[in-house]
This record gives sequence, structure tokens and C-alpha cells, in this order.
Amino acid sequence: MRHILLISCLALFLTPSLCRAGAKEELQTIKKQIKEKNRLISKTQKVETKVSGELVQIQKTLAEKQSSLVSLGRDLATVEKGIDETLVDIESERQEAERKRVQINRRVAALYKGGDTGNLRVFFSSESFPQMTENLRYMRSILENDRKLFQQYNENLKRLNLLKQRLEQDAARKEGIRRNIEAKKREIEQEKSKKANYLVKVRQDKQQYLASLKELQANAGRLQSMIQKLEARSRKAYSSKVRSKAQGAKAQPVSPRSVAVPNQGLGAQKGRLSLPVRGTIVDRYGRHKHPEFDSFTFSNGISVSAPVGSAIHAVYDGEVIFADYFKGYGNMIIVDHGDGFFSLYAHASSMAKRVGAKVSKNEVLASVGDVDSSKGPMLYFEIRYQGKPVDPSPWFR
Repeated sequence: MRHILLISCLALFLTPSLCRAGAKEELQTIKKQIKEKNRLISKTQKVETKVSGELVQIQKTLAEKQSSLVSLGRDLATVEKGIDETLVDIESERQEAERKRVQINRRVAALYKGGDTGNLRVFFSSESFPQMTENLRYMRSILENDRKLFQQYNENLKRLNLLKQRLEQDAARKEGIRRNIEAKKREIEQEKSKKANYLVKVRQDKQQYLASLKELQANAGRLQSMIQKLEARSRKAYSSKVRSKAQGAKAQPVSPRSVAVPNQGLGAQKGRLSLPVRGTIVDRYGRHKHPEFDSFTFSNGISVSAPVGSAIHAVYDGEVIFADYFKGYGNMIIVDHGDGFFSLYAHASSMAKRVGAKVSKNEVLASVGDVDSSKGPMLYFEIRYQGKPVDPSPWFR
């Protein structure tokens, strides 16, 4: 809004030549800003294309990692199947070892009951040498069977230990695969979320740049139009001056505080208008002496004290050419009434109209406030003709 503020102030308070120069300078500034916005938009478009490409690659990588997850899932299923089979084998070996243990316990109990006399009784009960030989062979067979029984039991225990070790290894492998699966899932989601969020931010930045560029281009168009009007006005003034000199006309100086206004447009409304807000006039147009200091000030308008929020009305038909904050005046609205007339409304708490709005007489423009006011809630009001302030009092009933 800085350029609108500048051009409005220049159009009202400065000469056309200075105003035109300021407008051109401001237009150059806006063109530089437009160039910079275009550069940023181009940059974000490149980043957007790059990030979009990266997202496509991420999708491919995601598919590969999903395939890897499927493979890990198969490995996990294989390991779990192996664990189940190992558990079955362990149970089978445990049962076999238990049977061997029971048999060994029985043999030990039998040997304990018979002792050495049992073996001797078998040996001396033989009635012949062949029978003795047969009894010895029988005894050796029993001892050999006992030895095999102990050996089988020990082998069962060894196989059982090996199966338990394999079970522990498979369980550890299963846990490792499970952790790998979870880690890959987190990695995929984090990368995907990171790139997606970045792309959203890039697109948001692009939209902001485009909106800002659109506003700058619109403002540049308004400035260009204003410059053309000022140049036309300058040419018209120059032509009038030349014709005046040629005719030998003598220009009459106009007092800076007393401006002759035409009896047309807003100029024809003297004594017919209502105050822009219901309140009490606390300061009038003209020269004022400070109540404490021996000094004088000049007010270009009037100040009307009114409650906060009171409606501020347009005094006459026109177009809003400024609606923004202005240092010292707070929130301020300026209306162009045509034929060189402008009205100014300051210290508003809020504004109901934007630049370019067409307004009718008595239409609400804003609300009374105290923004940048040293005297509390009030409306500061001016009427200007061809950029110069005039006393607004004669216009009101």
C-alpha cells in the first residue's frame, strides 16, 4: 500500500510536477518488485519441479522397499516355521530322553537290589560249562545294553541342547528381521512425509508470490494511469499559461489560505451538507493560539469529537482513492468527488471501504476512533480543492 499512500498524498498536497515525479519513481520501484517476484516464482517453479521429481523417485524407492518388506516377511515366515519345527523336535527329543531316563532309573534300581550277589548267583547256578558260558554271554549282553542305553540318553541330551541353541538363534534372527521391517517402514514414512511437506511449502510460497505479483501489477497499472492523468493535467496547465501570456492576461495571486472554488459539483453544495459524523466540533479551520504557549498553529480542517465506533459518512458522491494508515492521521480515507474536490477523514478505528470503491452521499465510510489522535476519539475532516485546503464550515447546515 505504500505506493497508493505516496501517490494519494502527492496528488493532494504537492504540485502536479512533483507528484508526477514521485509517481514515476514509485512506479520504477514497483517494477523492480515485480521483477523480483517473477524471479522468485521462477525459482519456486524449478524447486517444485525438482521436488515433484524427487517424490516420483521416492515412490519408486518406496515400491522397492515395499518389495523388500515382502521379502523380509517371507524370511520371517520361514524362520517362524523353522522355530515351530524345532519346537516339535525338541519335544520329541525330550520325550525320548525321558523314556531313556526312566529305563536307566529302573536298571539302576535293579542293580542296587541285586548287588554283586546277583551276578555271582547267575554265574554259580550254572550246572555245566556250556551253561556257564551262556550265562556269561547273557551278562555281557545286559551290560552292553546298559551301555547303549546310557549312550543313547547322552546323545538325546546333546541333540536337545543343539535344538535349543538353534531355537535361540532363530528367535534372535526373527527379532532382527522384525526390527528391520519396522525401521524400513519408519524410514519410508519419514522420507515421504518430509518431501510432501516441502512440496506443500513450495507451492504455498508460489501462491503467495503470485498473489503479491498480481497486486503489484494492479498497483503499477493504477500508477501508470495516474501518471498519464498528471501529465495530461500538466500539459493542460502549461497550454493555459501560454494562452494567458499570449493574451496579455495578468495572473492574480491566490492566497494559500483562501481558495476560490467553482460553483459546481461539491462546490455547489455549500450550506447543504450534514456533518460526516454526529458529534461536537472541538477545533475549527484556521489559525489557533496554543492555550499555554505563545505560539500559533493552522488547522487545515475541523475536528469533531464523537464516541468510539460512531459511523463516519461520506459528505458527497465520489470514489475512494486512499484507505490506509497514515502516520499522524491514523486510519485515513480520502474520497475524490471530481471537479478537483477531495474530502479527507482521519483517526478512524476501522474502515468500511477500500480503494476504488464508489460511494454515495451519506454512505458509511468508517468508524470513529483515536488512532494517532492526541485528543481522544474524534474525526479529523478536510475539504480540498485542487490539492489546497479550504474551510469546510460553509458546506454544512
